[in-house]
Amino acid sequence: MLNLHAVRAEIPENANIVLGQSHFIKTVEDLYEALVNSAPQIKFGVAFNEASGPCLTRADGNDDGLRDAAVGIASAVGAGHFFAVVMREAFPINALKAIEAAPEVCNIFCATANPVEVIVAETEQGRGVLGVVDGSSPKGVESAQQAADRHAFLRKIGYKR
Repeated sequence: MLNLHAVRAEIPENANIVLGQSHFIKTVEDLYEALVNSAPQIKFGVAFNEASGPCLTRADGNDDGLRDAAVGIASAVGAGHFFAVVMREAFPINALKAIEAAPEVCNIFCATANPVEVIVAETEQGRGVLGVVDGSSPKGVESAQQAADRHAFLRKIGYKR
């Protein structure tokens, strides 16, 4: 038996998510520390699905609503060793390297505010994430003016000098 599902991640308004795979119950605590140390103003929730033992969804965070949103995403995906981070008042670019540096993290599927569908394979053993559909398909190649606008925008918001 093999079934494929597309599970839409429910992202709260004005929030970003990071979805990934890790391998140990310590994930929740280590991701909590990574996030609070990456941006002092960050608000977030973290959820992690265990893949053995009691197979619980473990959760933490410094914002109840974002923690509940992370639990909602992790529970809907239902794959073992899957984690969801939902954040506000910071962007994935502020926290992604710290998340990736957590010893348990094996893979990052996406870091985005776009609509996301998680492609899940389900077998008799359980569920696993094959990948994600992040946002929409390209509609063309940027023009010289659009490239100049991109350069100007990155400098305006302080990401480039």
